[in-house]
Amino acid sequence: MLLQELQESQNAGKKLTLHFARSMSEVVEAQKLRHRIFAEEMGARLSTKEEGVDSDIFDPFCQHLLVRDEETTEVVGTYRILDSMQAKKIGGFYSDDEFDLTRLNHLRADMVEVGRSCVHPDYRNGATITLLWSGIAQYMQAHHYQYLIGCASIPMTDGGHVAASIYNRIRQRYLSPPEYRVFPRCALPLDALNGNLDPTLPPLLKGYLRLGAYVCGEPAWDPDFNTADLLMMLPLSKMSSRYERHFMRKSSSALIPA
Repeated sequence: MLLQELQESQNAGKKLTLHFARSMSEVVEAQKLRHRIFAEEMGARLSTKEEGVDSDIFDPFCQHLLVRDEETTEVVGTYRILDSMQAKKIGGFYSDDEFDLTRLNHLRADMVEVGRSCVHPDYRNGATITLLWSGIAQYMQAHHYQYLIGCASIPMTDGGHVAASIYNRIRQRYLSPPEYRVFPRCALPLDALNGNLDPTLPPLLKGYLRLGAYVCGEPAWDPDFNTADLLMMLPLSKMSSRYERHFMRKSSSALIPA
């Protein structure tokens, strides 16, 4: 486990703090927020053992970042982190289930996967996700990981036309070099969709691209969440200098390895 000094931010007058979950009860708080967002708000079909809780086989192997409103004590944002050592114990990253990651195998020892990102509806003004990204940067810096991967999800309530259009729009500029290319196990049928719309990019995807991430190939269809998922990869060496200064300054002494 890790110890972290609490970081504070102002979110419309609210005092927010960031830390890693220090007990199973705190992990459950994150899982309850995930269920509220993914199942109740987005309509995902979650296979859960406990009602109102989003959990899966990867959770026990992950570090769970939490943003908490100190006044209400409520967890209002979360992200989970799966590093290469823990992924090896469970047999792979979560992304391995959606994509063939063969071309990234030589990077696995230096890789961290992030996922299950969600923020309470009342806290989606940027401060919460900024704290979460700062925590991820701290973790990677403290443990000398060089590559971050994660899925950026696009809702498919329209059948996938928006997802196809977003992919067509961003691949011209942000597609990874061939040596970093991954291949969806359940591919979105791009040729059968209208990929010429002009949709707004989802905030998380926009955030990845601003940081300097690649999109590593065509989207996969996740039927449980009814989303099209893009595998994103951010080499820290490619991170925008503006964001590197911002996040690394926040993380200068916050994480202390146990």
